[in-house]
Amino acid sequence: MNNRMEGTAGPGTRANGPVPMPRGNQTPPPPAPPLSPEELGEEQPSSLTDVSQMWIKFAKTFAVIFPIYVLGYFEFSFSWVLIGLAALFYWRKNHGGQDYRINRALAFLDHQDKVVKQSLPATELPPWVHYPDVERVEWLNKTVKQMWPFISQFVDKLFRETIEPAVKGANPHLSTFCFTKIDMGDKPIRVNGVKVYTENVDKRQIIMDLQISFVGNTEIDVDIKKYYCRAGIKSIQLHGMLRVVMEPLLGDMPLIGALSVFFLKKPILDINWTGLTNMLDIPGVNGLCDGLVQDIIYSYLVLPNRLNIPLVGEAELARIRFPIPQALLRVHFIEAQDLLSKDKFLGGLIKGKSDPYGTIQLGTQQFKSKVIKENLNPKWNDVFEFLIYDNTSKNMEIELFDEDPDEDDRLGGLVLDMAEVQKLQTVEEWFALEDVPRGKLHLKLEWLSLVSTPEKLNQSGKKITSEPSPFVQFRVGHKHFDSKIKYKTTEPVWEENFTFLIHNPKLQELVVEVNDAKHECSLGTLNVPLTRLLEAEDMTLSQRFPLKITGASGTLKMKMALRVLSLEKDASSPTDSNPSSVQVRKSSSATPTPRPSVSSESSKPPSNPSEVPRSTERSAQDLLNKRKESEGKSLAETGKSMSYLAISGSQQLLNSGKEPTPSIASDISSPEAVQELHQRLVEHLDNGRAPDYAPLGEIELTIRHSSQRNKLIVVVHRCRNLLALSHHSPNPYVRLYLLPDKRRSGRRKTHTFKKTNNPIYDETFEFSVSIMELHRRTLDVAVKNGGNLLSKHKGLLGKVLVDLNHDDISKSFTQW
Repeated sequence: MNNRMEGTAGPGTRANGPVPMPRGNQTPPPPAPPLSPEELGEEQPSSLTDVSQMWIKFAKTFAVIFPIYVLGYFEFSFSWVLIGLAALFYWRKNHGGQDYRINRALAFLDHQDKVVKQSLPATELPPWVHYPDVERVEWLNKTVKQMWPFISQFVDKLFRETIEPAVKGANPHLSTFCFTKIDMGDKPIRVNGVKVYTENVDKRQIIMDLQISFVGNTEIDVDIKKYYCRAGIKSIQLHGMLRVVMEPLLGDMPLIGALSVFFLKKPILDINWTGLTNMLDIPGVNGLCDGLVQDIIYSYLVLPNRLNIPLVGEAELARIRFPIPQALLRVHFIEAQDLLSKDKFLGGLIKGKSDPYGTIQLGTQQFKSKVIKENLNPKWNDVFEFLIYDNTSKNMEIELFDEDPDEDDRLGGLVLDMAEVQKLQTVEEWFALEDVPRGKLHLKLEWLSLVSTPEKLNQSGKKITSEPSPFVQFRVGHKHFDSKIKYKTTEPVWEENFTFLIHNPKLQELVVEVNDAKHECSLGTLNVPLTRLLEAEDMTLSQRFPLKITGASGTLKMKMALRVLSLEKDASSPTDSNPSSVQVRKSSSATPTPRPSVSSESSKPPSNPSEVPRSTERSAQDLLNKRKESEGKSLAETGKSMSYLAISGSQQLLNSGKEPTPSIASDISSPEAVQELHQRLVEHLDNGRAPDYAPLGEIELTIRHSSQRNKLIVVVHRCRNLLALSHHSPNPYVRLYLLPDKRRSGRRKTHTFKKTNNPIYDETFEFSVSIMELHRRTLDVAVKNGGNLLSKHKGLLGKVLVDLNHDDISKSFTQW
């Protein structure tokens, strides 16, 4: 009796289950089912095919008649028609019969192929017939057939030595359980098709789908002597899609770390029971048996369950995938003596010297020493370090060469045994060069083992225990200062002072890093937000600050003071002062008239003062005096200062109050530009505009950071109300830098627009920068006047520094 468990099994199965396999004296399977309407439609010519055939016949007829018409139209002789017919009959006699026979043979083969496909059910065809990406593996089937007797021996040993003791120990009533016969038969398992996935898979794994089929005359008998119970299996049939995953792939034998085997869907299983187990085929009991066998298969081999077969242990797998060197070999390439002279002059009449250098190779690692010019006793004093692994070559090859313009001449060489070096640990001696008459090489080799004991760290040399040579680096934004280096001390005293111009103390911070100049490493860092100074008494801090990294014992004592820049008028100075009292003029008299002193910032002259009209200075200064009370209050409240023509050393703050814009007064060399700027300032003061009015013009920007791409995206939209530097409108373009990077490769430029004060760009630029690094960067935007190389009006129209230290920088924002 048969107990059949059916299910879906990949491509080729029908909806109502697989077709049962004939067995024994059973009648053969019924004839193939009638063809479907779709299949019939393939054999019957469609109306479209009839139309095509009609046009083909028409074309052939026209091809025959048209040459006759042409011959008659041009009044050729009728003999040409006879010649053409004779040639046609001759060709048909010699080639027409052969083509006819070939076409008949092809038609017969096509007909046979259709008949075979119609007579066989789809389930009996291998997958490679239906799917072109599934390959035949007859070589694998032949290999399995050759190995099947040995596979049977392995299965017999597995059942008797593993499964049988496990069953006996599972229950006292099964203590007499044993296998009396285990025969896998002479019909091996077959693989009907294999598909290997090469796309959309991890490069460190191989995935294969195997369509397996096993119809075997297997005989397995068991006996429980205590209860005189005998049972067994007479035959097994198994069909299904088995997936094999080989991962991870290794760079060393056995190349594959493990195998994962599982069925994608429930396989088709048919078992023929014998002996006492025949009762499992009784109706009502067979369903219980089917469920039990299904659960066993599901729990081991059907997805999501799988059978994992490790080929390499976990420790060995980690060692192969992430190898750790066994040791480090340090080679001191010191000197050589009495080398051969390879350089010759005047056809060999005069012997010169050599330009020796050496090469050292150990496995795939190779180093080259420096070249010593014209010396037969060179001293290199080079040091090279090699990492030693399990598979590293056991011999080190050293060769000396004479450097020449065309081809280097060999000066000798030698081979060293690494096993002997490992035994001796340290080797230093003179080695005689081989394959040359003379020459020797002085080497020192040290075999350094890699250990995992922290106690060895204190014994590893002077570099760790020697005293540092510290210096301090201070940084605010992109401005930084370095202190002097104090050599070989752990308690340095500097007594130095540094001054920073702070733009916004509420957002900026002082970054301090203590470095070791001798060992080129960091000894500690410190970040001090400037808001602490705003909260401190007299805005001054003087204390010891703990350093990070170095531990609790490392401290840095500093005194910091913050002061606010303020424009305050001296009560003793007259209110109607003019620019002449500020400017120190040369006089023809011997003793110049003394002038009151002013600050260095306000007394800094423009870069080209001779080209700045004096009347313009007076006008600007008069306007300042007239509006000083109303304007001074608003500037003090907002913490901003306007950059006027007569005060070229001041700075103009942005609307955000974060970064300065240098004045362009010193860059203006055109009287027209001076006049336009003067006119804008007059309108600004007369109309009572806000202090954030921009007399130099404005630029509209959109800024956003993409964290997925690590890109800062800047869109330059347009400019308006730009200042003209000549009679005509400027030729503006926009230049971008992401400070502190001012390399040429980091520069971005827009196109140049001709003769306009309101250019529209709408150009997008990208800078590669992470979100963490972006907070320490500044966007430098400058609008410049373009022109040819000889143009005298090229220059800066305006500039703005945009602070990127925003929490919402990932969100796009647009601002003038």
